[in-house]
Amino acid sequence: MALETATRRRSRLSMTSLIDVIFLLLLFFMLTSTFTKYGEIELISASRGAPSGEDAEKLFLTLRPSGMMLNGTPVDVAALRERLEVPDGTPPRILLVSLAAETSSQQLVDILTLARGFAGLTPVVLR
Repeated sequence: MALETATRRRSRLSMTSLIDVIFLLLLFFMLTSTFTKYGEIELISASRGAPSGEDAEKLFLTLRPSGMMLNGTPVDVAALRERLEVPDGTPPRILLVSLAAETSSQQLVDILTLARGFAGLTPVVLR
């Protein structure tokens, strides 16, 4: 008496369902990701050296979580903008920015973005 062995048929993997799954994953990741361009702000630190000149006016800005002080007097953003605006033809100016330990990086970025808009003004971040 001979035993019959069952012949196994190889099942084929359907490529259609595999392609569908890959397409859905690709679509999911494309729709959930964000494509943002991050802006860069050049930092000139005091250790690297800033453009200096004997005739350059130096402004000292202290950033604190409670506010900011320009040359020892408290100022807000509007007053700082007025102080940084000068007529054309004035000598170059250097804005020395000092940070308190609790100052957020967003405050620094806001001030550096504001300072970048003025011609002849070089912001220098002190440690």
